[in-house]
Parts: sequence; C-alpha cells; structure tokens
Amino acid sequence: MSTNTAVSPSEFELVSGLEIHVQLNTETKIFSSDSAAFGAKPNEHISAVSLALPGALPKLNKEVVAKAVRMGLALNCTINQLNYFDRKNYFYADLPKGYQITQDNKPICQNGYLDVTLSNGEEKRIGINRIHLEEDAGKSMHDQNDQYSYVDLNRAGVPLIEIVTEPDIRSSEEAAALLIEMRKLVRHLNVSDGNMEEGSLRCDANISIRQKGTSAYGTRCEVKNLNSIRNVRRAMDFEFNRQEEVICSGGKIIQSTLNFDADQGTTSPMRSKEEANDYRYFPDPDLAPIQISDEWLAQLKADMPALPREISSQLVLEYGITDSEATMLAEDHELLSYFNTASALVGNKKSLVNWLTGSIRALLNEQEIGIADFKISPAQLADVINMVDQKKITQQIALQQLLPLLLESPAAADVLKVATEANLLIEENGDELLTYVDQVLAKYEAQVQAYKKGKKGVLGLFVGEVMKLAKGKADPQKVNEYLLDKLK
Repeated sequence: MSTNTAVSPSEFELVSGLEIHVQLNTETKIFSSDSAAFGAKPNEHISAVSLALPGALPKLNKEVVAKAVRMGLALNCTINQLNYFDRKNYFYADLPKGYQITQDNKPICQNGYLDVTLSNGEEKRIGINRIHLEEDAGKSMHDQNDQYSYVDLNRAGVPLIEIVTEPDIRSSEEAAALLIEMRKLVRHLNVSDGNMEEGSLRCDANISIRQKGTSAYGTRCEVKNLNSIRNVRRAMDFEFNRQEEVICSGGKIIQSTLNFDADQGTTSPMRSKEEANDYRYFPDPDLAPIQISDEWLAQLKADMPALPREISSQLVLEYGITDSEATMLAEDHELLSYFNTASALVGNKKSLVNWLTGSIRALLNEQEIGIADFKISPAQLADVINMVDQKKITQQIALQQLLPLLLESPAAADVLKVATEANLLIEENGDELLTYVDQVLAKYEAQVQAYKKGKKGVLGLFVGEVMKLAKGKADPQKVNEYLLDKLK
C-alpha cells in the first residue's frame, strides 16, 4: 500500500469530525486539591482521591466549570445551566477507579460552531456538537523496565474539556485550520496553554469516506492521540487513501480504533471500535448536578475578552495596518498587551506596529523568547521609536547599538540618557556632512557619471558611504537631500 500523504482526486470525499481534548490550566485537579502542574516526578501530585482509595470522595473545582463555559461562549454554544457527571466504565492500568468521571447525556455546552479561514481565503463553518467536562487518566510507561510497565498517576484527575465537532470536515486542511484556531482560542481565553507536545491539546480524528454527491456516511475509523497539527494532516490523508484503496478493491471498512505511526506516516488497528453502551454510562452518585445560576452566567459573559478575530478587525480599522500585522498582534495575548501599553506612549502607532512585527519579532526569535521575557519595557521601546521618528537617532544605530545597551541596562534605565552617554545621537553638523558628501562623490567619480546618465540606483551607495563616515550619526534623509543637491 502506498504511504503517499497527498490526497488524489477521486470520486470519494473525506468526512471527518474531531474530538479535541484540552487540558485546563487550573492550579489543582478537577476533583481534588492535588497540583495539576506538568513536569513533576512520577506520582508526586497524588492523594487519596487520585488513587481512588476506599471512601475518598470527589469535590468539584469551580474554576474548571468557569473555563468550560468560557470556551463554550467563544464557540457560540448553548450553555446548559443544569448538567451532571456520569461514570464511563472501562479498565486501563492507569485508570485507578476502573471508571472515568465524564459527562454523557447532559454536557455543559452544546450546539455551537467555529468559522475558519482556508488558504484560498474561503470561510468554512464547522459545527460543534458538544463540549463536556471530564478527568484525565494517568500515564503508563512501558520503556522504563524490560519486564514491567510503570504507572504515573500525576495526570490522573487533571481537568479536561473534550470538544466534539460535527462531521463537517472535508479535508485535512480544514482539520488543521480548525486546530490552529482552537489553539489560539484556548490560549487567548487563558483556558489552556495549548501545548500539543506536552499533551495539553490532543486530538482524536474520526475518519470515513463516501462517494461525492451522496449524503449517507461511510463506516468510520478513529485515529487516537494525535499530538501535532502536522500529524493530524498526515493521518487524515493516509487514512483517506487507505479507505479508498480498500473500497476500490472490493473490500469493506471495519469500524475500529487506529494508532498513527508518526515515523512511517501510517495507521494500524489498536482494537475494534467500542460503542457507547460498552462503557455502561450512568450518573455519578458522588457528585451533585452542576447548577449555573443566571447571575453567574451573566458575569462569565461580561468577563469574556474580545476574541482574536474581533481584535484583529478593530486594529485594522483603528491603525490602518495590514490584516497579517493585525492577526499577529491579536493572536498573541502577551504581544497585544505589550502593544497596548506602548501605544499610549508612542507618537506614531504604525511605527510601533512595524517595530513589533519586524525588528523586535526577529530579535525575539533570535533569542528564542517571547515578548513576556523581553527585558526592554513597553515604555522604553516607545522612547526608542519616538527618538527615531523625531530624527534624534537613526534606526540602524537604535537597532544595532541602543537596543543591546538597553538589554544590558536596568529595566528602568532612561533611554535618552543611555543614548547620550554612548554618543549615539544624530549630530546636526551640516558643514561636516557636506564635507563627507564631497569626499564620497570624489571617491566614486565613475559612479557619479553613471548616475548622471540615468543609473539612479547608485544613490544608495553614496548614502551608505556618507553614513559610514558619519559613523551612523546622521539623518539619512538629510544626507539624501545633500547628495541630490550636489548631483544636479
């Protein structure tokens, strides 16, 4: 069988829905006071509740409910103000109770949607069937010992929401676009860090195919635990091709749960697919129903921040920046906060956008840090930009010399004082500049003649050479004017 991931044109179309598990970033677990932090030593964050010892009873973490509602509002869902927990019974070595506390018939959020934009600019609306609350299981480790598997229960009881989409996805690109938007939303709403590598955001994909133009669904297979957007695309493309080959050769798709091999780019069966009745769901008798009052729901709605799409549109209207610049600011909560603080202090807000999406972004990437770890404060950057715009310092000197000095200085260092002490400010000496212009034109006599014959591109050479003589402490625009005057 070919492992080529490209979906070839055929008479079939992909039909897929995703089950997206989002680990909520609460300090404690969903039903106990154990820490929910990632990265502890095995079995460090456990208690009688996590271990499911006899007599240990769960107690609901209210913040978990608030974060689930916040996500439901962002996804245009109906919030069920009365909902309850169920027990989902199955055996895994890392599931201490022998059941998982989750929500079945009455989830906290239902019937929503999310609009995503595809690479061709087309908008696609993908329905959200439900969002339900549940606890995570522990983690089995099979690579620690040749004879035994170990169990780490730090993750047992960590709060999750599971977002289940409708089977509206018709391509791996749509699935990727949906996951990208989901990751933006959970981070923007401070619901989760959305880190797929650490398992904070993971995905199961239900995949089937059907002939184009038909409405009946094909037999679906579920690919479990996809931990990157790239792997979601690869698994979906492979499984489309596999199912197409099976049907075209006269075979039949068997409903099953599949594993994705990231190294090979292939899927393989884990087990035949369970049905809901295999889990023997029933209401959890140890947990009272969740009742969300009108007052609390109203408060949660009032506390909702503007969503990235709304912010992006507002930035375009307010500052006349491009869609891509606005999106870059809107999708990074910390960058947007930095921008909002600096914009109150900077004279030219478009200059601020240019710096943040250009030079500062490059500097952050080079240092492999986010804006939250950037040592230059919004006020200091605003001072630097104002000085450049007011022609007190050149942008080149500001980038190459002033910013490094500020990074080494105390956080509250006065920008003008630092620049002055380092002798970085533009020196307004017209006679000296004219001398430099004369020296450069004399040195490059052949290029001067070429300029006069129409080769205007050499002007940049002249400007650069004058700036070198001035050690960068000259206004490039003034240099340009002097040169043009001399070259008449």
